[in-house]
Amino acid sequence: MRRYGPALLLMLVGAAILRISAFSTLYLRYVQAGLRPYLIVSGAALVLLGAAMAVVRRSARDDEDGGEHDPGHGHGHGPRVAWLLTLPALALLLFPPPALGSYSAEREAAQRAARAVGTFPALPAGDPVEIAVGEFASRAVYDSGRSLKGRTVRMTGFVTHGDDGSWYVTRLLVSCCAADATTSKVEVRGEDASPADSWVTVTGTWHPEGKLGTDSAWPPVLDATAVKQAKQPADPYEKR
Repeated sequence: MRRYGPALLLMLVGAAILRISAFSTLYLRYVQAGLRPYLIVSGAALVLLGAAMAVVRRSARDDEDGGEHDPGHGHGHGPRVAWLLTLPALALLLFPPPALGSYSAEREAAQRAARAVGTFPALPAGDPVEIAVGEFASRAVYDSGRSLKGRTVRMTGFVTHGDDGSWYVTRLLVSCCAADATTSKVEVRGEDASPADSWVTVTGTWHPEGKLGTDSAWPPVLDATAVKQAKQPADPYEKR
């Protein structure tokens, strides 16, 4: 069995990649949608490479069985600990890790990249206006035109809790994959908190606090008029 170990490992990894990319949308927990074709090609290539390796090794074994074999020369199969590499492949195949949640969001450094205060485009007409958590936060903290003033907004995210009893509707923003995720959150007031990591849709109005472009304006605040339970979207991340 050890003879086919490397081939089996390649096929397991390839099958795991195909499972989350070709046969489901689980890959969106880890990378952006645009990377799906590359994942599918990579997974298929690994499966084919593993199968080809198994065929070659089987052919070599048949040749050995058909000819003279010197029992004094063994074949190096590598350390047995290498079989442990199958565990993460099996885990990804059978139990894909969940998307990042409140644990990651709460441990992000409080420092945020400095941005210049400026005027944002007007929001679409009609209330409530659907808005991403990241966009709401940017407008609340940096928009000198105060485009959120007097508007009713609706946003969806997962719940995180503060040490002082406050709670937030939160989204993780990614540029490429989960490894570069940063947190955007909005403090919700006026409604009871839901359990951490549960998904909610919050409707309300902006509550201005602090001076634009300063730490005193972060995190932005929403006076909620309604909070409803929501289903986690297939793509849990917002794009930066």
